[in-house]
Amino acid sequence: MYLKEFEIRWSDVDANRHLANSAYLNFMSHTRMSYLTEIGFSHRTLLEREIGPVVFYEHMYYFKEAFPGKPVKVSMEIMGMSEDAQFFEFHHNFYDYKGRNFAHCEMMGAWIDLKTRKLTGLTNDLLEKFSAIEKAEGFKVLTKEDTRRFAKAPKDLV
Repeated sequence: MYLKEFEIRWSDVDANRHLANSAYLNFMSHTRMSYLTEIGFSHRTLLEREIGPVVFYEHMYYFKEAFPGKPVKVSMEIMGMSEDAQFFEFHHNFYDYKGRNFAHCEMMGAWIDLKTRKLTGLTNDLLEKFSAIEKAEGFKVLTKEDTRRFAKAPKDLV
């Protein structure tokens, strides 16, 4: 499990004076990108390969409030990946300074080719790095059908 520590800043707090919904998303994104950078998926590498990660969904579950004053830790575990690593699922947990779990998120995403704007698998060298990530208990090999499990489709106004 990868862990990243954060200080809750004034700008991370909402009108109720607890950690804002948007701050949870920012902390998770920062945690994912920090980990990916550590395993060789730096901004430069992604720029050179003209690929980037995209989020399909992030399902948040809040258990307790978090307030400024004490650090929080955000975990990241890989719960699923397709064979070509085009699709991936990460789970995040939020812990207070005593290690108590106060929120959980299930996130699914994919890699996109930034030129064609279409989903893509990884090149062999990046696939090797991404596949070497420690898998969480309950890890699953994902298929395209797994990305559609909530069956949501856009509904235009016109």
